[in-house]
Amino acid sequence: MHATFWALVPPIVAIALALITKEVYSSLFVGIIVGGLFYSGFGFEGTLTHIFNDGLIAQLSDSYNVGILIFLVFLGIMVSLMNKAGGSAAFGKWASSHVKTRIGAQLATVLLGCLIFIDDYFNCLTVGSVMRPVTDNKKISRAKLAYLIDATAAPVCIIAPISSWAAAVSGFAPEGTNGLMLFIKAIPYNYYALLTIVMMIMLSVMKLDFGPMAKHEENALNGDIFTVAGKHDTEDTNVSGKGTVADLVFPVIALIICCIVGMIYTGGFFEGESFVDSFANSDASVGLVLGSFVGLVITLIFYLIRRVLPFKDCMACIPEGFKAMVPAIIILSLAWTLKAMTDSLGAAEYVAGLVSNSAGSLLSLLPAIIFVIAAFLAFATGTSWGTFGILIPITLNVFPLENGDPISIICVSACMAGAVCGDHCSPISDTTIMSSAGARCDHIAHVSTQLPYALTAAGISFLTYILAGFVKNAAICLIFGLIITCLTMICIRYVLRNDKKEKAGA
Repeated sequence: MHATFWALVPPIVAIALALITKEVYSSLFVGIIVGGLFYSGFGFEGTLTHIFNDGLIAQLSDSYNVGILIFLVFLGIMVSLMNKAGGSAAFGKWASSHVKTRIGAQLATVLLGCLIFIDDYFNCLTVGSVMRPVTDNKKISRAKLAYLIDATAAPVCIIAPISSWAAAVSGFAPEGTNGLMLFIKAIPYNYYALLTIVMMIMLSVMKLDFGPMAKHEENALNGDIFTVAGKHDTEDTNVSGKGTVADLVFPVIALIICCIVGMIYTGGFFEGESFVDSFANSDASVGLVLGSFVGLVITLIFYLIRRVLPFKDCMACIPEGFKAMVPAIIILSLAWTLKAMTDSLGAAEYVAGLVSNSAGSLLSLLPAIIFVIAAFLAFATGTSWGTFGILIPITLNVFPLENGDPISIICVSACMAGAVCGDHCSPISDTTIMSSAGARCDHIAHVSTQLPYALTAAGISFLTYILAGFVKNAAICLIFGLIITCLTMICIRYVLRNDKKEKAGA
């Protein structure tokens, strides 16, 4: 089963079960068990030791993963502090008086998501905590908020030269290649990210919703922002302080600055490296932990000096913030373990063989092929960074940059775009999990409502990459993609309106 299609079966089982049963914990664990059974040859002892020793314990012993979990906890505590102090509620009231419409609330969410391009985890949780009061007030469903957060997390980070994603892609470039320059050259060809942002704005402005999202938005207009039975959110109402807008804005700004400083610190900025190089060499996990801890301390001091919250209430937010992040921590831990099962079965080798075998033929179609392979691999494994690590070196071995053929840049960009696409669609992706946590939305509800939107953008991107393989001109292909996106949105609206007329007539 090693390095064959069987290596991708465990995540496929987990994803299928999650979408069918609407229950994510057991689905992930069943996928993990399938991976363990495949690896051990269906032996009991081997399965057990592989799942826990090589899987769960190994993943929770990994310093990078632990850093992400600590960052999550610190952010959860900060959000709890801002809620308890009344900063979130005050910002919600202020924004409601300035943001008059549902369209305005959605566009404000998109804008904030685009501005916080440093890191996707940071983006998901910060945008969620800031915009929840605004979108709730305008009766926007939590599923729609989760989609807007998710669609401005990875898609924005993958086209931002100063981000943890740029640093990751730079690190996967071959030795002797300027990784950051490779990333920058690939941006104009990253059609999935660019078209997703355009599509998101069009959906908001055109008041267009389709698939399961339409039901969630209809229910939200009637007062039910969750749709999921038994789902509710009481923490935001647990306010004991008399906070103002400053009690949300100041902590968020402090957090952003501290996280940026933390990331460039890990990249050697204070040891003489340039700002860009220090970002490219940064350790996002450590940098975000340091930055979020300092931001948390600054927030505590700020609240105590202003006497917005007494010290006892501040300390009570520590377990509250931790508890709020427990579902995300459990899902992340299980998703990482599932990825470990997939890695041990040789998924990387299997996909590498697929790409190498397809490189000789259908040369002009290769960007579209790489986009699909990257999307499928990221969807099955739940990691876009892992997909970069597998496919970018293979792509650049087949098409070296030294040849000067634009196809090498287009293929690298197709790999990045496909990885983000698969990551965007996958229920076991950390970014998808974070978006659910940031919006406080049921995870499976977020996945099922987002999937039709992500697949629409993926289909348009696939067509655009087919054209790119022949034309090799970023501007022409982007214009083509934009035209197709606009036509698709208009056609969907036309079909939905006709369906409504037919139902009304019946």
